[in-house]
Amino acid sequence: MLEILRDHPATAGELADALPIARPGVSRHLRVLREAGLVDVRQEAQRRIYTLRPEALVEVDEWLDDYRVLWQNRLDALHTEIARGKKARK
Repeated sequence: MLEILRDHPATAGELADALPIARPGVSRHLRVLREAGLVDVRQEAQRRIYTLRPEALVEVDEWLDDYRVLWQNRLDALHTEIARGKKARK
């Protein structure tokens, strides 16, 4: 859904047509994304047009940065242990 909205604004119906999710599910997802501040919605006649808020994704990316560092350190340690195990078996 976010990938579609990254490329262009869309209605809930357009999103439902493009995704393997029923329209009620798309509407629920859009409500959660809207409440989280990740999408904006504007009314055009009878249609609601949803647009991605890229600045909100920057905030999410910054929040995730600490977790990336944590996991990278753990994955580096795992890699070191695997390499030690391979040397020990030789």
